[in-house]
Amino acid sequence: MADEIELIGTWRMDAWTRTSVETGETTDALGPGPIGYIAYHADGRMMATVFRRDRPAPRPGGWTEAEKAEMFDDMLAYVASYTLEGDRVVHHIDGSWNPNWSGDVSRPFQLQSGKLVISGAPGVDPATGEEVVYRMEFTKV
Repeated sequence: MADEIELIGTWRMDAWTRTSVETGETTDALGPGPIGYIAYHADGRMMATVFRRDRPAPRPGGWTEAEKAEMFDDMLAYVASYTLEGDRVVHHIDGSWNPNWSGDVSRPFQLQSGKLVISGAPGVDPATGEEVVYRMEFTKV
């Protein structure tokens, strides 16, 4: 119960890294300093949105199909309900920027002194298909 109360609120992303399960190499998932927020509400709903910081500037003629595809891979956005199961938060996804993201996504999390860390579960990088472990760090706003 204490974790649920502490989890409620808006969290600004500080870092998002990915570690290759195969090689152990750790890199920034969306480049350094991604722009993102995750919000947990008392009614059991949540939402997450993250963008690569160096996305292309607006252009009068729009973007090419290749540029649009790159921008798709350089973001994350979804809405869900959530439940807590011990040290895991389970997002029950209703809709996502990527239709492959659906159903339940279960992630270990830790809360410490106004910081939220979600990490520890292997997943597949949608841009590369590589098995990775993501680590997301947030500060409560």
